[in-house]
Amino acid sequence: MPRLRGKEVIAVLRRAGFNLVRIKGSHHFLRHADGRCTVVPVHAGEIIGPGLLNKIIKDVEMEAEQFIELL
Repeated sequence: MPRLRGKEVIAVLRRAGFNLVRIKGSHHFLRHADGRCTVVPVHAGEIIGPGLLNKIIKDVEMEAEQFIELL
């Protein structure tokens, strides 16, 4: 898995059709029109670890390969 920052993960999810619903602190809540949703933490300068990135990908019901293609 690539090492990405929170803003980069959000950019990939936006390309996949997700919209930012709300922000609470450093947590950005994104939802797709079909009901899929996830939360992405955005902390300045911090990388999202592989475990959390896999959880986000699982939440949005994508395959890792699909996610990487959208980079």
